[in-house]
Amino acid sequence: MLDKLRDLDAEHAKAVAGGGPKYVDRHHDRGKLMPRERIELLVDEGSAFLELSPLAGWGSDFTVGASVVTGIGVIEGVECMITANDPSVKGGASNPWTVKKIFRASQIAEENGLPTVALVESGGADLPTQKEIFIPGGKLFRDITRSSAAKQPTIALVFGNSTAGGAYVPGMSDYTVLVREQAKVFLGGPPLVKMATGEESDDESLGGAEMHARVSGLADYLAEDERDAIRIGRRIVARLNWRKAMPPPAASYAEPDADPEDLLDLIPADLKEPFDPREVIARICDGASPANAVSFDEFKPLYGSSLVTGWARIHGRPIGILANAQGVLFSEEAQKATQFIQLANQVDTPLLFLHNTTGYMVGAEYEQGGIIKHGAMMINAVSNSRVPHLSVIMGASYGAGNYGMNGRAYDPRFLFTWPSAKSAVMGPAQLAGVLSIVARAAAEARGQEYDEPADRGMREFVEASVEEQSLPFFLSGMLYDDGVIDPRDTRTILGICLSVIENKPYAGTDRFGVFRP
Repeated sequence: MLDKLRDLDAEHAKAVAGGGPKYVDRHHDRGKLMPRERIELLVDEGSAFLELSPLAGWGSDFTVGASVVTGIGVIEGVECMITANDPSVKGGASNPWTVKKIFRASQIAEENGLPTVALVESGGADLPTQKEIFIPGGKLFRDITRSSAAKQPTIALVFGNSTAGGAYVPGMSDYTVLVREQAKVFLGGPPLVKMATGEESDDESLGGAEMHARVSGLADYLAEDERDAIRIGRRIVARLNWRKAMPPPAASYAEPDADPEDLLDLIPADLKEPFDPREVIARICDGASPANAVSFDEFKPLYGSSLVTGWARIHGRPIGILANAQGVLFSEEAQKATQFIQLANQVDTPLLFLHNTTGYMVGAEYEQGGIIKHGAMMINAVSNSRVPHLSVIMGASYGAGNYGMNGRAYDPRFLFTWPSAKSAVMGPAQLAGVLSIVARAAAEARGQEYDEPADRGMREFVEASVEEQSLPFFLSGMLYDDGVIDPRDTRTILGICLSVIENKPYAGTDRFGVFRP
């Protein structure tokens, strides 16, 4: 696990490096701050910043991180979604992964009722990829206005260029702060204006901060420099009169019963080897205390033993937990999960899904026993549950087991993976074997001799491809999670997430789809 974490640190370093030393130095030489430096000044001193999707675009032709930083930080005591363009990467221009990453940030802000603070310095769309950005990119501006309509304030601090479509970020935000002699906000810069109208103009008269503060009225505040803009931004948040919708957690709680450091040793290198998820639960949940008699109240412990379910607390907040034990989900596990999800909705308790599953059991005995309808029952419950869901992929997350355990397609509020995670339609060897069996049957049907050397080559290629595509860096690069995390940070990150969801009211449902008997 430590080797995997070193690899993770190296990939995160690529995101932090942005466009590289040359462009970072150039930016600093102009007296400007980098995006994470701006965020560090913006959030409350000593508070955590939960960065989201730092590996977006990993494995693509674009810079790791997708030229934007997104995450949740506390500003004047208020949890906010923060987005910050990275101007060291192509001037902060938005590529297709930038758009997807901001979409995800907007979704999190909407679902959890968060104010949004955008730290803007972007040249607009990455023009060579405009066909992948232009049509879907309009959703970015729609989301800003819908946030405002939902009384989730939007604040734009503009440090440099905010060009073309990007001009609508400050234009549609509730509050706009522009930095004197740095911010440039215009639909078309001087070259485009020249081409379109023949008019000669300069940056300042066309879209400078002072012009917008004195003439157009786009700027609500004119900042003297970047630090002044951040100071003003903090004061805006302080005046939002923000109140959380849900009641506060227990005033005191105990640290976990077992040492979180041990999480590095719990997940076997071979995911076929089972491990006890209760050992994970003991290291991420509150320990026993006078206010919390036992750290984990297990539900139905003797039934459906391949799935552990029960009640616990994390940082004083109640949580229902579903954790895979032996990997395979049988009918008993599916029925147990369905009942537990219904109970959590009955008492308005968020759910945490801890993945290590190879999927639902197959075979004649299990098909005849109703594995399809029982798996469908569990997926029905997950799909229609209305309490907030959190997911952590610890190990395997294959096939429909990923769906039943609330994978990305089922919109958990947050989903994180450990470096040990793997996720795909099925295991590499199984997938390659299925293709081989189908090809062999097709050859026999045609009366042809099967090409064994070609079959071995196909198997090796497919297994290698599926293995690569099921690894956490690849999945995180596709934004199929909100980040790959150190297992030892799981408790802290879940605590932040549970605090964030309290910004918007939630309640369980009593309405599910039809359960087939």
